Amino acid sequence: MAPPSNPSSGEVAVTRQKKGPPFKFLVPLMYAPILPLIRIGLRKNPVLRDRLFVGVLAGGFLHGSYLVTDLYDIESK
Repeated sequence: MAPPSNPSSGEVAVTRQKKGPPFKFLVPLMYAPILPLIRIGLRKNPVLRDRLFVGVLAGGFLHGSYLVTDLYDIESK
């Protein structure tokens, strides 16, 4: 039986990449159909329609800005 390897012995650790879609980048595909559906579905209640539309839009922008900042990059390392 071989002795356990030591990282200081010059061996390089191999990391496996995750297989599957990167869900964090697929979230905008959910925002795209939701925004027009809010406008169409809540035509009779303009106050709720506008507030919900702005809230979902702001959430989308916050999500996008979070992904491009260094804060997300630090978490993923």
